Amino acid sequence: MSWYLGLDSSTQSISAVIVDVAAGRLVEDASVSFSELPEFKCPNGFLAGDDPLVRHADPLVWLAGLDRLLQGLVDRGIDLSKVVAVSGSGQQHGTVYLTAGFLKPRAWVWAGDLVGTVRPMLARPTAPIWMDSSTSEECREITAAAGGVAPVQKTTGSPAIERFSGPQIRRFWKRDPDGYRRTAVIHLVSSFMASVLAGRSAPIDLGDGAGMNLLNLGTGAWDPGMINATAPDLAARLPPVVPSHTEVGPIAEYFVRRYGFARGTRVVAWSGDNPNSLIGVGGYAPGTAVISLGTSHTYFAAMRRPTVDPAGYGHVFGNPAGGFMSLICFKNGALAQEEVRRRHQLSWKQFDDCLRRTPPGNAGNMMLPYFVAETTPLVLTPGVVFTGSETFRAGGDADAMVRAVVEAQAYRMRLHSSWIADRTDAVRVTGGASVSREVCQVLADVFNARLERLETENSAGLGAALRAAQATGAGEWQRLTDAFCRPVAGQSVSPLAANVEVYRRQLPAFEAFARQGRGGQSLPHA
Repeated sequence: MSWYLGLDSSTQSISAVIVDVAAGRLVEDASVSFSELPEFKCPNGFLAGDDPLVRHADPLVWLAGLDRLLQGLVDRGIDLSKVVAVSGSGQQHGTVYLTAGFLKPRAWVWAGDLVGTVRPMLARPTAPIWMDSSTSEECREITAAAGGVAPVQKTTGSPAIERFSGPQIRRFWKRDPDGYRRTAVIHLVSSFMASVLAGRSAPIDLGDGAGMNLLNLGTGAWDPGMINATAPDLAARLPPVVPSHTEVGPIAEYFVRRYGFARGTRVVAWSGDNPNSLIGVGGYAPGTAVISLGTSHTYFAAMRRPTVDPAGYGHVFGNPAGGFMSLICFKNGALAQEEVRRRHQLSWKQFDDCLRRTPPGNAGNMMLPYFVAETTPLVLTPGVVFTGSETFRAGGDADAMVRAVVEAQAYRMRLHSSWIADRTDAVRVTGGASVSREVCQVLADVFNARLERLETENSAGLGAALRAAQATGAGEWQRLTDAFCRPVAGQSVSPLAANVEVYRRQLPAFEAFARQGRGGQSLPHA
């Protein structure tokens, strides 16, 4: 047998990827949307509320989704007894608060389903997730107590961030001290789900632990200073930190009896969705950067050393393959391209035609595409800024507008990733606009690197499956990457020397423009 299962508990769904390592093939890829579980009132992955800054989920929806997902696999004839090992991926930063009973596996009362089993052990009925932005005050308090922004960033890889776990824990302690006292252990989404699979409280892996503002990247352990700055007696409430390849234990008897897993199926520590995606797209080693062209654009890459972004926008997490990884998120991603397309009434083919007709550098026409508030750099008030010809600034040149938004996105990724010390030889792209050869050519030229397109639908789930295989001795990273993370044949894009030179000259001009243009202005014809 050589089947390995990767689970992904994401914001809006839970999914499963099964790979057959010996055959080098994907066995199954399935998912359950939380909209299929209306009783938990999380159709979009979070509970509705009056405060737009507060985003919590019912952690029980993840368990109900897992039961439904596994039952669906069995109903389709998937023999889960063939699975040798399982690992998983969880949406990063979210926290789950549990009572002392969760730490006593012999006392667990396995009910008819996972929801009934775990519900009595919840010390807090809801879990703040990565979408929550309600902890600005707590971020300031933690930063002050820890000695300032620079020490926090140097220690943990990021400044204190609203969505990160430490500020969320502090807010809970301040607002519900009785609930905090009832809490015996605080898990991440990833370690919580791993715990349920193994039937015992699981450790937190280094990859996901680094997204908490609590982990010391240098020591790989919880940092006493950050712990003390966050909440009292917090160290006693955190699981231990372990390398990502650590085995948690055999799968719980519940899954053997209900779904047919073999006794002794090995459970490997779960990690966060971003560290798992790094593995799932084949970016486990430094030298290959990954750009995801989704609703938001993300740039991530393996790092040898935990170099931090001096501007504070990039983050450093643990790399499940060893070492570290960078991650930078740009909110004005696909939605910015969509807005330009919509305002000029272009099809996606016409959007590509506009790129094809315009020269690299766009004759000096440049845009800052902040159609929504931006995180990198921090721009709280949306606004689109232009420089260039009068026709362009008046919004009448669709061709120039299309190239301006695409070049701006490439410039911004290049500039905001320049703090990463490792050289980039290849860039792998995935997600929406990666199907456009014209967009890929701009990226290849701006980064002066070979571009490789991927068609991975569920990189986090695939990464989890490959982690389960590697951790249990089924293959080394390069072999697994070659088998399951191959770029699409014949669709690599090489940089063009003349274009590279144009962008090399224009990049400083764009950087100066970006520094001056933060104020924003309305896009013409909005």
